[in-house]
Amino acid sequence: MEDFRRMYLRLCKEGGVEPQESVIAQLQESRAAHSSKLDLSGQSLSLDTCSMLARAFQNDILITEVTLSDCMLSEEGAKILLTGLFESTTVKTLDLKGNNLRSAGAEALGNLLARNKTLHRLVLEWNALGVWDEAFSLLCDGLASNNALRQLDLRNNQISHRGASELAMALKHNTTLEVLDLRWNNIGLMGGRNLVEALQKNKSIMQLELAGNNIPSDTLKAIEQAISHNSDRQSTMRVSHRKTQVLTKEIQTLKDTKNHQFLSLMGTIDRQQEEIGRSNRSTSIQIGQLQEALNERKSVVNSLTAKLQMTEAALALSEQKNHSLGELLTQMKGEKEEQSERQSKDRKKEQEDNVLREGKLLREIQNLKETNVQLTNKVEEMERRCKSQQNQIFELKQELTNRTAELKMRLTQAEDRLEADKRRSKLALGDMDSLRHKEVEHMKSHLEESEKTLQERIFKLEGQRIQLEEELSKAKAACVTERAQAEEELGRVRAHVRLEEQEHVSVLEEKLRLARTSLQEVQLHYSQQKQSVTELQAKNSQQSIEMDGLRRRIDELQLELSGKEQEKVAEVSRVRVELQEQIGHLEAERTAQEGLREKIHALEREIKVLSSNHREALLDKESQMSSMLEKLRLKEAEIQRMREDEAARASYLQSAFLTYVQGSPLGNYSSPKK
Repeated sequence: MEDFRRMYLRLCKEGGVEPQESVIAQLQESRAAHSSKLDLSGQSLSLDTCSMLARAFQNDILITEVTLSDCMLSEEGAKILLTGLFESTTVKTLDLKGNNLRSAGAEALGNLLARNKTLHRLVLEWNALGVWDEAFSLLCDGLASNNALRQLDLRNNQISHRGASELAMALKHNTTLEVLDLRWNNIGLMGGRNLVEALQKNKSIMQLELAGNNIPSDTLKAIEQAISHNSDRQSTMRVSHRKTQVLTKEIQTLKDTKNHQFLSLMGTIDRQQEEIGRSNRSTSIQIGQLQEALNERKSVVNSLTAKLQMTEAALALSEQKNHSLGELLTQMKGEKEEQSERQSKDRKKEQEDNVLREGKLLREIQNLKETNVQLTNKVEEMERRCKSQQNQIFELKQELTNRTAELKMRLTQAEDRLEADKRRSKLALGDMDSLRHKEVEHMKSHLEESEKTLQERIFKLEGQRIQLEEELSKAKAACVTERAQAEEELGRVRAHVRLEEQEHVSVLEEKLRLARTSLQEVQLHYSQQKQSVTELQAKNSQQSIEMDGLRRRIDELQLELSGKEQEKVAEVSRVRVELQEQIGHLEAERTAQEGLREKIHALEREIKVLSSNHREALLDKESQMSSMLEKLRLKEAEIQRMREDEAARASYLQSAFLTYVQGSPLGNYSSPKK
């Protein structure tokens, strides 16, 4: 209030207007009382004072109630004050009693009601707003568009039946007005009927005063019935609103508890998944180490097989050389004897020798072909081994698929068991609920704890299943990569064998060419061949010694290979045993997971049962509400019937009284000004 007084004085000073002393004194009194009420009743306000007050109202000073009764406001002053209150957001109550407001005041009030959104109570007693029908229609238009006003006092405003019809039209569109006072006006029969029609559509009017308006009793009773119906409707709406609020609060609490339980379960599941991930990583590391050891053994075996193949090829070549040298020695001896005996037939012998040499060369070629066949057989054996490895990989895949199918079958069996357990638990819960209502809270807490533990176990098992599936996918990918590597190794081996064959054929061709040149040299230089024969004999003895050493070496290598193969077989068997043990452990864990899944499914079914029970309870409550509404409707019909009976009785009494008084006329009622 101090701020409003200062604002008023500052505005008066700025506008060059002398502040009104009575207004300042009233403001000081309200400031001393620490009140937010501005009471200027009985003060005659000038036009300048009205303009200053309007400007002060526009600044939203904290004033909730303004009383301007009996201030003898002029039409222009009232219009200025009301325009100042158009945009006010603090004034809740406005009292303009006894200011003789007319057409301009009614128009300004209509604009105020149309634009102001905070005014709740408006007192317009002892004015002349209903004298001009057009101005009062503007006031009614503002009331129709207003959504904030709760109480309106229009006593002693000379409102005729036309003004009442305009007011009835406004009430049809207004949805917030609760109290309307129209006492001591001239509404009459037509105005009363219009108000009855308006109340058929308006559901917010809770109190309507119509004394002293020359309205028949039947219309008054109809208006009272409509107002009572509105009050009953408002009470039922309040009760239903309270019930809906209670139900929404209960549902929200249930949602909060369920969300809390879900979050706790998710946290436990995450922790279990982390533990399962650690165990899976450790197992994958062990499997990788075993796979690396197997790969190393495979590489060692492959290197040994390659060495054996090289030694066999070298031995075959040395044997072929020795055989050819022996044949050459025998031929040379036969040639010496024939030359000494048959010198005359040298040419024929040479031709025969050439034929023999050609046959020997053909034999060598055949031997080379045989070696080629042996090499091709070895290549085919390598291919068969690769195929066997591929078959083993395929068998492993089939075993994996079979095991996954078995696990799925076990999962389905576990789900069936869980369903049976859930049914049993449902029956047990029904019995416990019927027998022991007092222990419901304890059982709920116990069930929630078991649900949490079971859900945690379920999430752990689901994490383990996901990790096992990931391990299976990784194993499949590893098998595919191993197969690709094996195919690449086969291609490399084939290319290497082909290159060796080509090199060997080229070497043999070179040897044939050299042998032919050596034959020509032997024919030309016979004496040199004798020396070469002795040297060849010495070399032959040396090569025979080397052959014996190589054979011993081959036997030793074969023994080593047999030992390595035995070690490899033992290692493979050991690895298989370990893998079988791991598979057994995994199967045991899967069985445990299946049990947990069954328990989880049982808990989920229990939760569904609880939710269905809750829904049934809600439906029961809704049915109860509908039954209560039906009872209310029946009560309203009964009350309506009773009111009609009372109205009939009153009409009978009134007719009897009128006949007794012999139809004396009714006068216009007017109450003295307070």
